[in-house]
Amino acid sequence: MKYDHDWIIVGSGFGGSVSALRLAEKGYDVKILECGRRFEDKDFAETMLKAPHRYYWRPFAKMFGIFRMTFFKDVLVLSGSGVGGGSLGYANTLYRARPRFFQDKQWAGIEDWETVLKPHYDTAEYMLGVTEVPVHQPADDVIKDLSEDFGVPETYKKTRVGVYFGDRDKAGETVPDPFFNGEGPDRAACITCGGCMMGCRHNAKNTLVKNYLWFAEKLGVKIDPLRTVTDIKPMRGAGGRRDGSAGYEITHVKSGAWFFKGRKKIRARGVVVSAGTYGTNKLLANCKMNGSLSRLSHRLGSLVRTNSEAILAVTAKDDSVDYSTSVAISSSFFPDEDTHIENVTYGHGGDLMGRTFTLLTGEGNKATRPIKFFAVAIRHPMSALRLLGAYHWSRRTVILLVMQTLDNSLKLRAKKNFWGGYRLSTEEDAENPNPRFIPAANKAAELAAKRIGGVPQSSFTEVLANIPTTAHFLGGAVIGRDANTGVIDHFNRAFGYDNLLVCDGSAMPANPGVNPSLTITAISEHAMTAVPPKVEATTASGGFTLRAESAESAAAAATVSES
Repeated sequence: MKYDHDWIIVGSGFGGSVSALRLAEKGYDVKILECGRRFEDKDFAETMLKAPHRYYWRPFAKMFGIFRMTFFKDVLVLSGSGVGGGSLGYANTLYRARPRFFQDKQWAGIEDWETVLKPHYDTAEYMLGVTEVPVHQPADDVIKDLSEDFGVPETYKKTRVGVYFGDRDKAGETVPDPFFNGEGPDRAACITCGGCMMGCRHNAKNTLVKNYLWFAEKLGVKIDPLRTVTDIKPMRGAGGRRDGSAGYEITHVKSGAWFFKGRKKIRARGVVVSAGTYGTNKLLANCKMNGSLSRLSHRLGSLVRTNSEAILAVTAKDDSVDYSTSVAISSSFFPDEDTHIENVTYGHGGDLMGRTFTLLTGEGNKATRPIKFFAVAIRHPMSALRLLGAYHWSRRTVILLVMQTLDNSLKLRAKKNFWGGYRLSTEEDAENPNPRFIPAANKAAELAAKRIGGVPQSSFTEVLANIPTTAHFLGGAVIGRDANTGVIDHFNRAFGYDNLLVCDGSAMPANPGVNPSLTITAISEHAMTAVPPKVEATTASGGFTLRAESAESAAAAATVSES
């Protein structure tokens, strides 16, 4: 049987980039299909208002930016797109998961995960250039003060980030590759403009295109941008089986096309799905419902996590202090064992984000929270009026990102849409519902407001619709013991199929309680160790067959040697 490539990777975020490099190193012919566009540093928008088509992702409206917002009835999801995936617009923050994550009942006992993933965390930190933020700015004072207000000053720390800081006296100067013995791209020292999440225009942010994808492309990996995968169909093998042992036919179209979609089909021996949590769940749900991947576990769409998040803000009355001069996230603390709070900025170009916040409002439901909001607005009319203006909002504002390790989740359910495909909708987990109000978050916003003489704010959707916001949508195709408990095994291989892997945030079995990018990278590194080096084709699948294994087979799988 003729194949176009050994492996097709759907998506180029943290999981997809890791997979591309490691498979190429093992000798495979690899292609990445990425729904977003490719960006050079100069292509990123300077402000949200000046070039919205280069910041926001609305492909139907011909906006192919790095920032997408996906609305569900139970959560508003913020995520990324483009060659390099979420690394283009994420906050550079690369913490290891909290201990509770490794002990979660969903995957505890399959492996000693903290031990197993430690060397892969080490590799991920090296590849992503992790370092501690070396500068201290006004927003850090706010977080440090909050840690003292909560009585936990010992938990305050500067964040670990993927940024090149270099010589602070030579910020902005370009130097030869400082990370990979001169084999990587030239870099420039961070100027602490705070615009990391707008897309770094100054060559300081360690996006995936400057490490994993850089070396993957040097090894021959091809990346096709603006191509959206719509179907993954196993080809017929021996005995008429469609279990992936004979490879896959992948259908993809031009992203955002209205009429002439440029539909193409290519064949590969294996597929790695790394389209981000929303993209992966949507693609796999469509494939399961239309019959292409009918063997996928019925657990698909279960245990969807939001990192138990809340996003709030505090805006000072004037811009005498600039809270945006740093990196996107520069410090954090733990008000309690399960909760983590970080300061966030979008830099001077992020004033439009002010429209996503409104007056801080207490706990309630869909009926009572809007009433509480209007009561607050009546009591504090001047504060409400101030928030209507976006003048220097980013400079005047400290955004508070609150994350927890608590065991709560949603479900994603596939429903038929008007076009004949399937859309995803959310459903609350009755036993462990996703939080719509976090007391520690509101307390932090109130205390910070007193510190800087500002206005505390909740996210707009949380107040008016009782819908929380998350920047870390996870799960839905999680690691489990078998097909009755998860979608993939301990090496990210889909139960029911050969040579089909899932490597991105959708594989995460629990809330890590911190920014998840480093953990996604480490888990993907671990998954790639189970792929043997390429050998000359001796079977229809090219000499390798990757099958998911139950927990009972874990001991045997653990003997797979790393390349």
